[in-house]
Amino acid sequence: MIPGVTSRRRFKDLSEQELLGLAISSEEDDARIYRSYAERLRADFPDTARVFEGMAVEEDDHRQRLIDLHEARFGKVIPLIRREHVAGFYARRPIWLIENLGIERIRAEAEAMESDAEAFYLKAAQRTSDSATRKLLGDLAAAEAGHQHRAGELEAEHLDENAKDAEARTSHRQFVLTWVQPGLAGLMDGSVSTLAPIFATAFATHDTWTTFLVGLAASVGAGISMGFTEAASDDGELSGRGSPVKRGFASGIMTTVGGLGHALPYLITDFWTATVIAFIVVFIELWAIAWIQNKFMETPFFRAAFQVVLGGALVFAAGVFIGSG
Repeated sequence: MIPGVTSRRRFKDLSEQELLGLAISSEEDDARIYRSYAERLRADFPDTARVFEGMAVEEDDHRQRLIDLHEARFGKVIPLIRREHVAGFYARRPIWLIENLGIERIRAEAEAMESDAEAFYLKAAQRTSDSATRKLLGDLAAAEAGHQHRAGELEAEHLDENAKDAEARTSHRQFVLTWVQPGLAGLMDGSVSTLAPIFATAFATHDTWTTFLVGLAASVGAGISMGFTEAASDDGELSGRGSPVKRGFASGIMTTVGGLGHALPYLITDFWTATVIAFIVVFIELWAIAWIQNKFMETPFFRAAFQVVLGGALVFAAGVFIGSG
């Protein structure tokens, strides 16, 4: 291929038969995407899964109407042309990039699909001289524009208030189990377990650079350890805690962040300035942990604060005592 020259067809160069072929393949792909969403959501969000199944059925109907028109005008042999064959044509994100996201993100992606399809049919209708083809494409554009209304009807049919509340609770629970719980465990481990080595080094050496290096090593090491431990401890199949990779990243990253919070001040060359700032950071970290426990884990705030602050204070005191001895 000549550099800079694409092998894809330009939209304006497509024949009317190719436009119909492109529309047929696009409707088929969209129906499969909606069914994939339904399958992905069926276990935790069965009512929303039925909404996507209903939308897939509508895409099947659109495809069949397009096939009937193609057979009437051009015969049964439909040209194989897909979105990726047309330069500048809208593309769908791979299903695996979307299915691991939350239910609201999947619904937003579906709305974008409808908008893209509407724009395509409007442009395609302008490109055809056949009145029947132009009418069908215009009707499909209107149908895609109305899919948001239809989605609302399907939601009203399959999602009553109790079902929506149940799905919202399930979504929140999944978020907590997959992201908040391992992230909180990592933040607690990183914030508390690194206090002793960092402050012991600080008071033993009064060397801010050495203290920073110890803190950096302790934070990164603890993050790697916690991340692999979380990922390997539970595959999520039975516990329902979600992807071990997601949980491992949440735990590992938050562990590292928790340790680096009070290690970074020791980039300041003045020992007491760095130490006072580190004290303040530790205080903020411990209260942040208590707030997260109260917000997402429903732990009474003062009990959470007492547990975290007391534990952190004991570890901190141990580090200072050992370093000053």
